[in-house]
Amino acid sequence: MVRLQKFLAEAGLASRRAGEQFILAGRVAVNGQVVRELGTKVDAGRDEVRVDGKPIRAKRKLYVALHKPRGCVCTRRDEQNRPTTGELLPREWSNLYPVGRLDFNSEGLIFLTNDGEFSLRLTHPRYRVRKTYRVTVAGRVTDAALAEMTRGIWSEGEKLKAERAAVISTGPSGSEVELELAEGKNREVRRMFEALDLAVKRLVRTRIGKIALGQLRPGRWRTLTETEIKSLLADV
Repeated sequence: MVRLQKFLAEAGLASRRAGEQFILAGRVAVNGQVVRELGTKVDAGRDEVRVDGKPIRAKRKLYVALHKPRGCVCTRRDEQNRPTTGELLPREWSNLYPVGRLDFNSEGLIFLTNDGEFSLRLTHPRYRVRKTYRVTVAGRVTDAALAEMTRGIWSEGEKLKAERAAVISTGPSGSEVELELAEGKNREVRRMFEALDLAVKRLVRTRIGKIALGQLRPGRWRTLTETEIKSLLADV
């Protein structure tokens, strides 16, 4: 059972607030009876819901894991006509939107969904969903730099902080660092390395919560299993 305004939002009819106005205006009927109470709950599988006489059905919720390639923006359409994540999915899934962002030059795991509650839980800072990144930088990353990232670095009036930071490998061409973050601020990983005067050569998100990128190739996607969805929501 879900609140009627949530049902209307999940059906793609309107936002929850707009759905409340539909109910208060007497435009919504459940099983033939006009409903004006905002607390009314409906069973999406059994109850018949109509708005202005037209039947409304909840859309099937979809959850997709995508390996976003470099040189691609996280949106359905781009004003600059750059490649988009939307172009990598089936055309009939045009109602899916990215859960959070990876910038144009970053790669790795991103989810897409039509479930607003799922998206909120994975992106809002208060839920602190952990995300893991592999970052290749030019030069050597010192222990002092790692310690500074886990203590917190101030950038543009914000404190940027890694929950964990470790050097995975180092060589003549640069170092590979693994970071774990819990807040997801705009360009947070790149800004931390910029503040330390370390140039990022490659940035890949390898994990969100318990879900790993694994062997998913750039540009390819898969649907999340019910167990994976529950594990993500259980973490928050």
